[in-house]
Amino acid sequence: MLRVTQKLLAKAQTCTHLTKHVKRVEPFSATIRWKHTDTTYKGVFAPFLSPSQEEIEEDRARQYYPRLTAYDTAKYTSPPKRARMLVRDFIDDSLYNPNYGYFSKQAVIFSPETDFDFNSMRDHLEFMNILGQLYRDMESEADEPWYGYAVAKYLVSEYKLNLFPHKDLIIYEMGAGNGTLMMNILDYIQQNEPAVYQRTQYNIIEISGQLAERQTLRQDTRDLKDRHKCVKIVNQSIFDWKIHVPDQCFFLGMEVIDNFAHDLIRYDLNTLTPYQALVTPNMTSAEFIPTKLFMLLETLKTYFPKHRLLLSDFSSLPDSVEGVDAPVVQTRYRGTMVPCSTYMVQPGWFDIFFPTNFELLRDMYLLVCRGSSAGNDKSVKVLTHREFCERYGDIESTTTKSGENPMLMYYENMKMILT
Repeated sequence: MLRVTQKLLAKAQTCTHLTKHVKRVEPFSATIRWKHTDTTYKGVFAPFLSPSQEEIEEDRARQYYPRLTAYDTAKYTSPPKRARMLVRDFIDDSLYNPNYGYFSKQAVIFSPETDFDFNSMRDHLEFMNILGQLYRDMESEADEPWYGYAVAKYLVSEYKLNLFPHKDLIIYEMGAGNGTLMMNILDYIQQNEPAVYQRTQYNIIEISGQLAERQTLRQDTRDLKDRHKCVKIVNQSIFDWKIHVPDQCFFLGMEVIDNFAHDLIRYDLNTLTPYQALVTPNMTSAEFIPTKLFMLLETLKTYFPKHRLLLSDFSSLPDSVEGVDAPVVQTRYRGTMVPCSTYMVQPGWFDIFFPTNFELLRDMYLLVCRGSSAGNDKSVKVLTHREFCERYGDIESTTTKSGENPMLMYYENMKMILT
């Protein structure tokens, strides 16, 4: 397992440093180069297989298209044309471009303002009916506030075990959405652990300007006595973070890493050499490499050396495009999410999200952040959503009259990593 992990980690490093490996790996281009000039086709199928002169000239022109990154296109007001981009930069640009990216104009997260009273519900079907009425045209943070309370209970228990009362409880949350988790965590600590609350600092790192404003508004609309003054919101991408944080802290990312862009590679069937942008028959199907997730681990190692990590996301997804660890690409049509068969879609109109191989993530984390061999550190755990909720959740308050528990029944394709 260690050897496999090191190989995959090497692939991620190769993809993130392509300029050092141009002889080994060709950069992915949104305009694919076809090797149709290498072979002369003869026979009855020649007219169908041989390229036209126009195609040959177009292929030559593509070689001179400028190579752009997501940083280059951030200032663009419309998607670039006649350009080459890595898969990860194309996906990053499609999702996060401040002018036309999906999360800049499309994403809306609905947070119910009232708690779900599970004890009054007949069973999980009634819960689904209520949720369906609220859900309609938006995403819903359906576990509010119970999931946030479970996370808060975990944070407080670990803090009191190792740091209290000599050091503050410092929390960083990446991609906080509407700020729902932040509010639930701080509400729980304020109501149940007042001594800990006095020493709590909550920092949000939010790439979306709209969501950063919404998080601030979520606080401002509360009564003065209910506002949490310990919150600081930084409107910035975690990948642009340059501030060294020497303190011991908790770093949270809940349903965020699924939108981290991946690189795409294929292997030569004869040599097993990985390639990008090479289209030829003797190649394997696509494999998506979590290079942005690897970059996050490098950021944590460099700027948050004493962090404790808590990440939660999808471990598997239905309706994904073809390939290993391939994403789901979907858009909303008449209130319904419709899956697509390719990631090469119009930027800004489609959500692109990936499953996370948490066992691989655990091994990557150990190698990058701990410098240890895979499997040697038992303090880095991978739990299912159910296991986490059974350990830290309020099971009694989330059980229906029939004895069913929606928090445990659903989200079976969710996992989390705790360090």
